[in-house]
Amino acid sequence: MVQENEEFIKILFPSLFVFVAIIILVVTFILFYTKNQEKLESELILLKSKTEKEILKAQLEIQEDVSNKISREIHDNISLGLTLSKLQITNFLELDQSNKNLLTSSIELISKSLIDLNDISKSLDSSQLFSHGLIDVLNAEIAVINRSKIVDVVFEVRGEVLFLDSEKELIIFRIFQESCNNILKHAKASNITIDLTYERDYVHLKISDNGVGFNIEEKLKSKEIRKMSGLKNIQQRAEIIGAETHFYSTPNIGTTIHIKIPLN
Repeated sequence: MVQENEEFIKILFPSLFVFVAIIILVVTFILFYTKNQEKLESELILLKSKTEKEILKAQLEIQEDVSNKISREIHDNISLGLTLSKLQITNFLELDQSNKNLLTSSIELISKSLIDLNDISKSLDSSQLFSHGLIDVLNAEIAVINRSKIVDVVFEVRGEVLFLDSEKELIIFRIFQESCNNILKHAKASNITIDLTYERDYVHLKISDNGVGFNIEEKLKSKEIRKMSGLKNIQQRAEIIGAETHFYSTPNIGTTIHIKIPLN
């Protein structure tokens, strides 16, 4: 009997060893497969995100190219045509004073149109930003808005000013333009406050208004493209430079847009 038990143990032990080894192998394979699957899914998500950013970046580059071409067209052709018209009317006025008031009014209208077109041309031309820097271009744009007498814009710069790379400064400027455009179109505000704060690791851009405000969740969930395009444009532009976007709004009180841009 003892001998039979010993024989049984001799047969059982190798079988158990093989069985345990198979279980370990199966578990190891499952863990390895799961780990690889998670890694693959993670890589696919990163690839998708990178691809979307590259597509968006290409779209924005195309928009900038079109804007620059429009800017040159305004400067080279439309402004030149108006300038020649102004000179012709001025020369005619010197020869004939019979319609002085009408001609003087026409000259003034053309002069104002030239100033407005020049402002538009500068806003569209990204080379202005590269030549003069972010703060100077923001000041120039704010001066244009203030001249309209529609809203009063206050601009404050805090901290030690740092020069960012051209792509970041351009996107910050376009976000500013998009935000102000949304405010002028929809907010019914009388005041806009622009805060640009430089810190060691981040630049903060805050754009606040005292307009009608809105429900942020409803706006972002809205399926109507026109109702959310402004906010989406701001978010997408910010994502390209790795910036965080925060919207704060209270109906009948106003809205604040906060962009947190990493320096590195």
